[in-house]
Amino acid sequence: MKDQLRIVSPNGHLGFAPTKVESFRLAVETKPDYYCADSGSDDIGATALGADRSVSMERWQRHDLELMLLAAREQDVPMIIGSAGDCGSNSRVDMYVQMIRDIAAEHDLPPFKLAYFYSEVPTSHLRDLHDSGIVIEGLDGREALSREEIDATTRAVAVAGVHPFIKALEAGADVIIGGRSSDVAVFAAPAIYEGFPENHAYYLGKVLECASFCAEPYGAKESVIGTITHDDVKVTAMAPWQRCTVASVAGHAMYERSNPYFEYFAGGMLDMTDCKYEQYDEKTTRVTGQRYVPVEGDVTVKIEGSGRVGEKYIGIAGIRDPYTIANIDKVVELARGQVAEEFSDMDYHLEFIVYGKNGVMGDLEPVQEINSHELGVVVEGIADTAEAAESLTLFATRQIFYARLPEVKGTAGTAAFVTDEVLPATTAYRWTMNHIIPVSDPMSLFDLHVVDVNAGAMADVAN
Repeated sequence: MKDQLRIVSPNGHLGFAPTKVESFRLAVETKPDYYCADSGSDDIGATALGADRSVSMERWQRHDLELMLLAAREQDVPMIIGSAGDCGSNSRVDMYVQMIRDIAAEHDLPPFKLAYFYSEVPTSHLRDLHDSGIVIEGLDGREALSREEIDATTRAVAVAGVHPFIKALEAGADVIIGGRSSDVAVFAAPAIYEGFPENHAYYLGKVLECASFCAEPYGAKESVIGTITHDDVKVTAMAPWQRCTVASVAGHAMYERSNPYFEYFAGGMLDMTDCKYEQYDEKTTRVTGQRYVPVEGDVTVKIEGSGRVGEKYIGIAGIRDPYTIANIDKVVELARGQVAEEFSDMDYHLEFIVYGKNGVMGDLEPVQEINSHELGVVVEGIADTAEAAESLTLFATRQIFYARLPEVKGTAGTAAFVTDEVLPATTAYRWTMNHIIPVSDPMSLFDLHVVDVNAGAMADVAN
């Protein structure tokens, strides 16, 4: 049994923007035991999953995979990626597997074992579960999953815990490409596989998931190294100008949590209520006191689902006239009324997002008085077809200019348009599922494969 294990996290969302090479090279020089990175998030919205596409540039994804693969193969240590291609759908896993093959062939790497698993869950399976009486519980205030929401779902993925990663390591995998996965599982899995306690392993995953977000001063895409022992977790910033401090590490532990002390995953929960943070050295913070609370009974696996809403167009208008700014709510109301009359025979979604008033926070904006000297209005129109969405959005955007307010005597100056036309956007999707499924076997929703790379023909050696 090892006394310690060191894992480098080079990028908090692989491929979203390129990994910074300098701090990564410094991490490589320390000879870590694993190279691990999360490559996905539901922060990017429902469109990537629904449209089955990446939101990251392919060349950035390849850049990051190449950095990690070459370093890991040079050292002959494992490399693990979770939530491939931003959303972790099957096609994104296949894309990453092909990139790994191409990079290996280009650099004539010695043979290695590549494991990959799929996370997509057919909606037919979810219908069967629902129709058999199994309650698929909602998270964050959602109702239990209904047949209507299943039918409205274009694509769904299960969020893997540590289980498929550990199975892949047990099969001798040198490189693992995972479908949709819990952020913490990507890092916790190798630590648990190597015999370290779950409480420290899951905290290691929590602190490494976003790479240098746990360091200060703020700087994204820089490498950090997490060190786990049987007694603690330490995290060290690799960028020469960054430090992992008590404040930065504790702050990140509370990041993106509805409850800042609890982190949930398939199989249990990490309780950080009694965590103790200590400045271990100038660039390193030591953490103790975290607790692992295993689930009782069946494991529950989170399901994310995305459903198509319609085709979308965007209109953009700028307003400088102080009277129009003071009466912007009336302008929007008038525009909505004109649209309702013109498109009374059509189903549509229409939003006026007013930047300079409450464009970011909407109804939650605490500042009620407009102090801006200019406003930017983004008009979002969604309809079943692209033609309908374009006409809807164009009409709605022009109504900002046409809106007649009391006391206005002129015919110009109300609004200016960034472009004469409206702009096509990606098909609109919404989250249909944020639920959990009870499973007796944590592997039942994940399809694992292991292949040999650069050993003649690619051969599937395990399933």
